Amino acid sequence: MTTINFLRAGVRVPLELPVEVRWRGRRGKKQHAQGKTVTISGNGFYVILPTRLAQETPIDFTVDLPVEVTRVPMKLAGQGRVVRHKLSRAKTGVAAIIDDYHFLLTAPEA
Repeated sequence: MTTINFLRAGVRVPLELPVEVRWRGRRGKKQHAQGKTVTISGNGFYVILPTRLAQETPIDFTVDLPVEVTRVPMKLAGQGRVVRHKLSRAKTGVAAIIDDYHFLLTAPEA
């Protein structure tokens, strides 16, 4: 088994959900991007973003979870780090490892 296969050993679930990713740029300025998840596993996720993030960039993220599954408005929030990216035209696929996460209850939309 190669290292990359070992890293991908978690079960990935295909889910297209809204995600916000936040990080600090080269000069420490806070930045953020909106995107969509492609897959999520217990230890990471793959998202499509409009910007490229360098490998090992620490990130904060918030994923909007579907109320049809959670039964109450909820988000998955946490911290992680970028492990790879793939450029494709105006979008970038970003794979990240989840280092820590928690669930946030949110107010229902009016």
